[in-house]
Amino acid sequence: MAPLFETAKSFADVPITEDGVETALFLLATSDFLNMFDLLGNGVFGFVQHDLRNNLAGVRGRYEATSTRSTTLEKLVICEAEENQRHGTACLVRLIRGLLFTCQALQNMQNDRSSELHVCFKRSYDTVLKHHHTFIIRSAVSVAIRAIPHRHDFYTRIAQGGSHEKFDVELAKWLTGLEVIVKRLKDFLQQGGYGTV
Repeated sequence: MAPLFETAKSFADVPITEDGVETALFLLATSDFLNMFDLLGNGVFGFVQHDLRNNLAGVRGRYEATSTRSTTLEKLVICEAEENQRHGTACLVRLIRGLLFTCQALQNMQNDRSSELHVCFKRSYDTVLKHHHTFIIRSAVSVAIRAIPHRHDFYTRIAQGGSHEKFDVELAKWLTGLEVIVKRLKDFLQQGGYGTV
């Protein structure tokens, strides 16, 4: 059986049109991305996964309730605003924030091969999430980041016996696609007054 990274939907394959980021395939790519982290075992990355899964469920719920008017994430937000609703949009803001954190941490990992993962994730946390959290949450996250596996263990578990080099190439494509989506949605949400990533 092929490793998950070879069969999962990549963010690089999520269509972006003039109307925005296609909702259904974005939800699938996000779900597959989170499933990859499940390969690391319970507890590892739990602080990220739990938050991302809850927010993904909120966005998915809104999409399923209004799928014909929410074909793109941008339309989903506009549709919800027209109905004076906020739940799906608030979940999308937090989901994009969490994906930005993860994307930057993994890009740090790929760009700085001499640093261990916990250092890469700490850098990303300090830049993306820290200012959104209280002291108590920051302390808990600091402990959780220390539990992140070593770089070699991370690659071995996620590659599932496949080539580390091939996984690295695929991950780079995923992250490039995710970076484009996150930047687009961050700008859209902030410029429209829908939320700050």
